[in-house]
Amino acid sequence: MDWMKIVAALALIMFIVYLFPRARHMMENSPKGSSADWMGFVVPILVIVLFVMLLVQLV
Repeated sequence: MDWMKIVAALALIMFIVYLFPRARHMMENSPKGSSADWMGFVVPILVIVLFVMLLVQLV
């Protein structure tokens, strides 16, 4: 291993150590989604999937 790979690996480990506690805090204290929130997410994703399937069928 050359020194660039070692530095990159150390930087990645430092980012993980730095971000993990903050991510855990955000997940514990985030608002919970209601069914209306989930439908607002699912419907556009479903429309996009159906549109892509239509495009695949047209090819």
